[in-house]
Amino acid sequence: MTNFCSIDDVDDPVGWIQSAVELKKKIEQDGPFTKNGKSVCLLFFNPSLRTRLSMQKASFNLGIESFIFNLNTEGWQLEFGDGVVMNGNTSEHIIEAAGVMSSYFDAIGIRAFASLSNKQEDYQEKILSQFVKHCSVPVINMESATSHPLQSFADMITIEEYKKVDKPRVVLSWAPHPKALPQAVANSFLNWSNRMDYDLVLTHPKGYELDPGIVGNATVEYDQNKAFDGADFIYTKNWSAFNDESYGQVVSQDPTWTITPEKMALTNAAKFMHCLPIRRNVIATDGVLDHESSIVIAQANHRITSAQAVLQKLLNVK
Repeated sequence: MTNFCSIDDVDDPVGWIQSAVELKKKIEQDGPFTKNGKSVCLLFFNPSLRTRLSMQKASFNLGIESFIFNLNTEGWQLEFGDGVVMNGNTSEHIIEAAGVMSSYFDAIGIRAFASLSNKQEDYQEKILSQFVKHCSVPVINMESATSHPLQSFADMITIEEYKKVDKPRVVLSWAPHPKALPQAVANSFLNWSNRMDYDLVLTHPKGYELDPGIVGNATVEYDQNKAFDGADFIYTKNWSAFNDESYGQVVSQDPTWTITPEKMALTNAAKFMHCLPIRRNVIATDGVLDHESSIVIAQANHRITSAQAVLQKLLNVK
């Protein structure tokens, strides 16, 4: 494996989950690996809490040195276009930047959100794809314009840990949010879930349809209450509109889609999941988040589990 940019880089999703859990147990039992001379550069174009800290902790656990660089505030403004005459605001081309960083580090992590202003550009993964093209070391997607595979990997580990039936009913539900958010988390969750043996349901108001190629075999249900009926897991996330006419926009803030204890009561004692950060009493109420069925903290802890597995596979650390 040369990069970890999407589910397409994972040959055996179930096997990866098993190996990630085994590695977690090994580190818990034996302690962190000794330093091995490996290093990873974590480049952030956008804010982070879990991604930054989990990647640093995973690197530490594997004996890998991690270096943080906030590109938008600390680096030169990069040019990503080919054949561009750089007589404008950009000071350094991705060709040289990627070349230099590849000579310094054994892997490079990239976090660069969608602009939500240009659908074609976002779904072409302008920033991530250019790093992949010009880096000579493995590239790790720490959330790009359209996907967040480290999060979805952690999500699957969490579901496998808590599921009580072989084929659980897993529901991905849209919920309101005051700002327009990317589709990345929802996309990756659907991509990975479609590779698992789940009864997968996607529920959202009309106008929030996602890319049909990513929705895949999931059942689309516009009635949230009906979708929740008998569910074993409720994964809640906001995303902005995907369709061409209203791409990246907030087309609804319908508060009836907020997750409440009454809605959770429709489920089969479902576990509640969210990638965090979460706006309390907007996405879900206090009564949901503070209930014993909420596993958002355990889910966040598995961000370390997923990051460890990816770093070990990419850098062959033993």
